[in-house]
Amino acid sequence: MCLAIPGQIQRIEEDELRTGTVSFAGVTKEVCLALVPEASVGDYVIVHVGFAISKVDEQAAQKSLSLIEQLSSCQTDESPSS
Repeated sequence: MCLAIPGQIQRIEEDELRTGTVSFAGVTKEVCLALVPEASVGDYVIVHVGFAISKVDEQAAQKSLSLIEQLSSCQTDESPSS
């Protein structure tokens, strides 16, 4: 399964590919911003495999990040039966 994760743009390089630094709850990654030319520093974008694919408002981004955090903290002690 593939996930697209929201992150906040910290810096933009107006280079050939229009790349930028995006923060995902404190973890920063270099992302291609070419598909969202309207995005600017401070905006939230949805990122999939290194490409920002759309802008999203801060409230929706925070809600998604909260849900992802809840999912990652859910662990079961059950193991599959043999």
